[in-house]
Amino acid sequence: MKAVRIALANLRYPPTPRESVTLAQEAIAQAAAQQAELICFPECYIPGYRAAGKQLPAPDSAFLEDAWDRVAMSARASGLLTILGTEQITAMGLLATALVIDGNGIRLGFQDKVQIDPSEEATYVSGAGRQVFRMGPLTFGIVICHEGWRYPETVRWSVRNGAQIVFHPQFHEAEPNGFSPSVYADPRNTFHEKAVLCRAAENTCYFASVNYASAGSPTTSAIARPDGSLLVAQPYGQEGLLIADIDLRTATGLLAHRLRTAQDSAAW
Repeated sequence: MKAVRIALANLRYPPTPRESVTLAQEAIAQAAAQQAELICFPECYIPGYRAAGKQLPAPDSAFLEDAWDRVAMSARASGLLTILGTEQITAMGLLATALVIDGNGIRLGFQDKVQIDPSEEATYVSGAGRQVFRMGPLTFGIVICHEGWRYPETVRWSVRNGAQIVFHPQFHEAEPNGFSPSVYADPRNTFHEKAVLCRAAENTCYFASVNYASAGSPTTSAIARPDGSLLVAQPYGQEGLLIADIDLRTATGLLAHRLRTAQDSAAW
């Protein structure tokens, strides 16, 4: 079973929704030039995560459809599977989601953000359901920002359903008087980067977290190995692609499958 080369698009926050599409297309071409087979973008990269203080136009279905088509064309031209952080307008409200597009430019489906943070409730609604996706020998899941950090069962579900790696698109910028780390999982920092390592170790899977590039950010893009050690991390605030080869043989899912759940047995 061969290694798979993946790219995390650790990009700056897009100045405008239209530029988010251009930046995404450029990143896909750059990842392909570095022989990556898959690229993952941060949370809601198109049109940009709707955080406090960000000036974004109202959600626009026509813009999103056009953007997804343009990204699909780039994915097809590069032969690169793409996990695109985006948003989706539904009858329930606005969803934070990830659109998966294969290397032929075909949409494989969406993974919506199921667990949203209380601070997001005025902007986004909760999705429902989880799925895994496949690319040759690779099976992967997606958990989005808050749900991956605070809800371990979201990651475990993917691994118990065959995922060797779980991708974690996120948005995390500097907060007033917050700690600005220079070393990954610094003990003085928040729990977030430690959670990345824990999600990998407790499920014997790879865990790949991708953030925006921004000054003073308390988290950066990183990939944790199945033993919970750090494979690679992007320098804080530095824009660019984080590229790594992952060895699927080490992602056994052993600990995820050993967990006894209420469905497995009434005895704990």
